[in-house]
Formats: sequence, C-alpha cells, structure tokens
Amino acid sequence: MAFDGIILDVDGTLWNTTEIVAQAWNKAISRICPAIPLVTPEQLQSQFGKIMEVIADNLFVPATPEEKKLLLAECCKEEQEALEKLDKDISYPHVRETVKTLSKTHKVFIVSNCQKGYIELTMEKNHLKEYITDWECYGNTGMGKDKNIALVIERNNLKSPLYVGDTQGDYEACLTAQVPFVWAAYGFGTPTGYYAKIEDFARLLSLV
Repeated sequence: MAFDGIILDVDGTLWNTTEIVAQAWNKAISRICPAIPLVTPEQLQSQFGKIMEVIADNLFVPATPEEKKLLLAECCKEEQEALEKLDKDISYPHVRETVKTLSKTHKVFIVSNCQKGYIELTMEKNHLKEYITDWECYGNTGMGKDKNIALVIERNNLKSPLYVGDTQGDYEACLTAQVPFVWAAYGFGTPTGYYAKIEDFARLLSLV
C-alpha cells in the first residue's frame, strides 16, 4: 500500500520522558497538594496517550476539581522547564535519522494528546522540526486524537496516511479516523489490533 503521509505519536514512539516527567510532577505535587500520592514513571507510562484532564482524574484522585486543574497546570509547567533543561538524548534508537530519511519521500506529521507547546519542545530537543510538515495536539484544539488526526489529514489534503503510536488509545483513534495504525511495540502499550508492528523505529522505512 502506498502512503502519502506519516503521522507520529510522541511519548512511547519518539522518546521516553517518563522518569523526567515523574520527577517534575512530584515536585509540583509536593508543593501544591502534598496529600496526593507521588507518581512513578510506570504510572505515567500507563497514562500517556490520554488527554490531560483524564490523566489528572486518574492520578490525582483525592483532589477536588479545582485542585486537579491547578495541580495539572503546575505539573505541566514543571515538566516543560525540566525538559527545556534536558541535555541528554532520550529518544528511541534511530528516530532522527529515520524521520530525516522519511521526509525526503513523504510528508511527516505529529499528532498527540499532549498540552500546548509539548510537540514544539519535542521537535526542538530531538532536532526534528525541519522534517515535520505539520502538527496538532489536544492542548491546541481541545479535541481528541482521532479528530486531530482527521484535522491534519484535511488541511494537508492527505489521501492515504498512516499513524504510528504505541497505545490502545492510539489504535482506537486510528479506527475512528480510519487510518492504518502502526504499533511501536517498543513503547508503553499493548493495543488489541494494528496494521503493522515495528520493534525498532527504523522499520518504518521498509513499511512505506
């Protein structure tokens, strides 16, 4: 099958930020709501891919809605600052060179359920921006991944894109958006279905 666009997930597909994010979130939790249990990287792995408010509901259970909103904002602020200071490579093997190679023959995109500004930071830290045609996220639109995939498809006039992600949520979004789902099996999740499975990001080259 010929594909004219490759849409990428972020966490669990391009890089693994869970240790850094857990530290940043725990810093905010300890300062804002010390009664809330601290989070672990493993807990975050199970939550990544969901929209931010759902993550807050799942992790900040004892908090009131107002506390959850404030705490989520502070967690995202601490996370952004921690990742901006990051001086080591936490991307999965072969990500940058593979995206660079793919961009020579295909348009490459990013769609995530993340907060506003996170995709831009991801591209900056992984030196990917010059290879990415367009991107979208929940933080920008307030819409879920399926609708943001459809939005990117529409505004870039794509006819046969595929999506690369790692979670059940990614798979379900692809079903709704009616695009083939490629499972990054090295990531965080175990989806119940997929068009193709890759154990290494570089395997995308042989798929497209």
